[in-house]
Amino acid sequence: MPPHDRTTTIPRPDVSAADLATFSSYRDLPGLVRQLSSLGGCTQPIRLEGHRTEINASTGEILRELKSANLPAGHLLVRCGNRRTTRCPSCAELYRQDTFQLMAAGLRGGKNIPEQVATRPRAFATFTAPSFGPVHRRRSATSTRCGCGRTHTKDDPALGTPLDPERYDYNGAVLWNAHAPALWARFMLHLRRTIAAVAGIPQRFLPDIARISYAKVAEYQRRGLIHFHAVIRLDGPAGIRTPPPVWATPELLANAVQTAAASAHVEGPEIDGRACSFGFGKQLDVKVIRSAAFQDRSTITEGKVAGYVAKYATKGAESATGTLDRRLKLIAELSQETIPDHAARMIRTAWALGARRDLERLKLRAWAHMLGFRGHFSTKTRTYSTTLGALRDARAAWHRRHTPAPEPTTLVIAHWAYDGVGLTPDLERLAALVGGGGPNPEAVTTRA
Repeated sequence: MPPHDRTTTIPRPDVSAADLATFSSYRDLPGLVRQLSSLGGCTQPIRLEGHRTEINASTGEILRELKSANLPAGHLLVRCGNRRTTRCPSCAELYRQDTFQLMAAGLRGGKNIPEQVATRPRAFATFTAPSFGPVHRRRSATSTRCGCGRTHTKDDPALGTPLDPERYDYNGAVLWNAHAPALWARFMLHLRRTIAAVAGIPQRFLPDIARISYAKVAEYQRRGLIHFHAVIRLDGPAGIRTPPPVWATPELLANAVQTAAASAHVEGPEIDGRACSFGFGKQLDVKVIRSAAFQDRSTITEGKVAGYVAKYATKGAESATGTLDRRLKLIAELSQETIPDHAARMIRTAWALGARRDLERLKLRAWAHMLGFRGHFSTKTRTYSTTLGALRDARAAWHRRHTPAPEPTTLVIAHWAYDGVGLTPDLERLAALVGGGGPNPEAVTTRA
């Protein structure tokens, strides 16, 4: 477990008499405060109903009994575990920290990963989408002015939206998102071929000499298109336990990534009599990752990469484009939502394309709210690092070691059923008052 930070932030809310009068109707207000505090700030906890009974297996005596109806909140409340910042900032922050540990372990060791991985060839690459029409942007290669003639600020909502929506290729943009996972798989195939060609061996023999490990996250650009941030590493034939061959250098890996990205293409459907083919955009950025011993500003270090990738693991399409963070059952629901016109057009395009039988496999209607992208936001190879599940298991084991356990002769009978998500308005207000509603700008920092 990472060392405990003894610095805590204590909010000082303004508790009015009306608030106290509302909460005084609960029969166990101190217990309710403790139950809400145990959620660690989760704003959308899962409500469970049921019971847990501990029985002495020898005598049949009931030692302890817990019923959800007797709890202060009337339910057992557990953290939602949602990775989206827009849904639950607290659980998203925990997910971000876990992703950082996962990425860092694959770069410098730790979490049962040998430290020798820090000596392996490693590259950090960003793969962007191609252009489907000119959009508003802050700067270009020749000017800081946009094509519209204005200079945009970084918070301008027009950034990323088409200069001419009627001529923008919305079909191509949505279908590129839908084919992005297949395009990444094709890139990995070309990367193995490229490295095998450098080694002068057939591709089928490459696993006997070297293996490619990676971890990546998907991020939405403001124009609603996916791009990938990936850490790619070369290992020996046994993965993290063996070093790669002497000819495998960081520069060779970076060059191979650039070559493979330029070669990767997947065929798409025929739209309006035109066959679609999808590849990565021209703005490919590949950098060699150096040791943490180099700390100048121009060096891409292990810590910088892990933090950069983890930052995007908790963001979805809604963070960049203002689209929805839930699925649509009917396209008519879109008219009741307040979202930017560009995102709405992409959703409507995905919904319309989803009606085509030849595109049924893309499930565009189910993923219209994600602008066509249906892949995982965070993926990795088995040999890259530890897993999020292993990190959660370690955290649960730590809690078990610090929680009184029943005697070995105790029989535990428990049954819990899902009852819903979220708190009532009163409990939401109380959670905010006890410090569970997120950071407070007037908080004071103290040390235990």
